[in-house]
Amino acid sequence: MEMRGGAQEADGRCPSLASMSPEAGHGSGDRTPDGSPGQKAAPARGGSGRGRQPSLRGGTPAQGRALGAQGQQTVRKLLEAGLAEFDERGFQAARVDDVVRRAKTSHGTFYLYFLNKDDLFRALLRDALHDMELITGEFPVVTSDDAGRTALRAWVQRFCDTYAAHAAVIRILSQAEVIGEEVYGDGLQLMFRLAEAITRGMTAAGTSTGDQGSGLAEHAELTALACLMMLERVNYLLSVEVRLPRAEMVDRLTAIIYAAFHSA
Repeated sequence: MEMRGGAQEADGRCPSLASMSPEAGHGSGDRTPDGSPGQKAAPARGGSGRGRQPSLRGGTPAQGRALGAQGQQTVRKLLEAGLAEFDERGFQAARVDDVVRRAKTSHGTFYLYFLNKDDLFRALLRDALHDMELITGEFPVVTSDDAGRTALRAWVQRFCDTYAAHAAVIRILSQAEVIGEEVYGDGLQLMFRLAEAITRGMTAAGTSTGDQGSGLAEHAELTALACLMMLERVNYLLSVEVRLPRAEMVDRLTAIIYAAFHSA
């Protein structure tokens, strides 16, 4: 995901990740991508989310009413059709005509639940962002032993699984010129929160025992951000069917992140 902004402070040090987040009008951790109050979401398909899928509430036209089982089934068909069209054609080329044709429904039915294809994408995005929020909160405290390495590898595997479940949406989210700054800002803020979670998890054990060097502590957030960007790029390549050995890549990613924080 391309980064924007993030100027250095006057003394040459890089600012904290929180200070690099977009302005309030471009996304907030307390609000959903469509601007409504922050209600936790779960993935529309696959992923590691728990509980009811919030995308099944539909888009803007459906937010003011409760949807029954048939309504949710229709929304699910439209979401799956939209995701397939975005994945095959790209966001710009996908059309509502194509979505309703794939879903075997009518334009009138589509507009009962979504304003347009942007609104449908935001529903899919709510699920993807929430799945990523879940794994953000699950990042372990990584100790300097085999147990720490095992915990880190398990988390890296969960990240890869979550990315794979929402790969088409995440790829679109990385294209700010396509989806707009406000939606892009939600993804960017989540990236910063995830990097901060990695920072805490990778340094907490060393901080309590005094093992972390001053140089590492000073640059820990940037190290975490670099590791996260590496994770994202490798998973992007996997999502576009580049022939990489997945299990071995999880091992390599784990080893690199571990070494970045636990090297002498």
